[in-house]
Amino acid sequence: MKLNLEVLAILDAIEQHGSLSAAAAKLYKTPSALSYMVQKLESDLAITLLDRSGHKIAFTQAGRMLLEKGREILHAARDLELQSGSFGGAAKLSLAIGVDSAFPFPLLMPLLERFYQQFPHVRLSFTHEVLGGAWEGLVEGRTDMVLGAVSMPPTQAQFACRALGQLEHLFVHASTHPLAATSGKLTSRQVKHHRAVVVSDSAKNQVRRGLFLLSGQETITVHNFDAKLQLLLSGVGCGYLPRHLAQPFIERGELVSREIEGRHVSETAYLGWNSEHGCEPILWWLGELEHLAGLREVYA
Repeated sequence: MKLNLEVLAILDAIEQHGSLSAAAAKLYKTPSALSYMVQKLESDLAITLLDRSGHKIAFTQAGRMLLEKGREILHAARDLELQSGSFGGAAKLSLAIGVDSAFPFPLLMPLLERFYQQFPHVRLSFTHEVLGGAWEGLVEGRTDMVLGAVSMPPTQAQFACRALGQLEHLFVHASTHPLAATSGKLTSRQVKHHRAVVVSDSAKNQVRRGLFLLSGQETITVHNFDAKLQLLLSGVGCGYLPRHLAQPFIERGELVSREIEGRHVSETAYLGWNSEHGCEPILWWLGELEHLAGLREVYA
């Protein structure tokens, strides 16, 4: 491993926060990833940087020297970034964010102006994904982080994640749908005789999956929740919607929420990112999303 800014930042965080675990939380990395990078540097330089024998981690004399010199390099690098930015340097950074189709994208609007105040030369791009497509984009390097990804996160060590909470889905149909003539809880047998509106998994190179379908149920497939909502409102089919998308239409009487016996549908949604790309813009988004107004109402 060549000496790089990332490992210098790790040493700085360890000294500031007193432990690998606390430094990992600050940098949004796993403790094992930090430990590996420090051990790899020690091996490459043939020196011991951290004394791990005591109750609390401590820097060796060589580690302290590298920490102090490394901080000078970090400060110089930050100054250089600021100066080059003031001249409108051609090499602009970019940050690609994959957004699950169920994520409440409008909540991000207040963050954008603050982001550009902090990182005026970073080009943002958003892609909208469904089901496995969000994780696939992260794993294949098309995105640097994902918002609201569902299903199981990737297991590779370089990918970190944080649970947003549970995304609840409601089974709904239009007030004009044939199921509106029934009352009380529905059975799976009743529902499977009616066409389901489903959103297609945007994954291209992984096994795609359907969402909450009953065996043998006819489907009509669309590519996003906006299109699904329009078909549900038209009465063409029935299906599940995230609660935050369905609720306004339920309150207006345009959609009817129904219970199906033995089925309560929710899934864990995540923030995910490549911890090897732990640049400041990613850390900024992770910090802001932790306290984003309205997010707790969507992900219980």
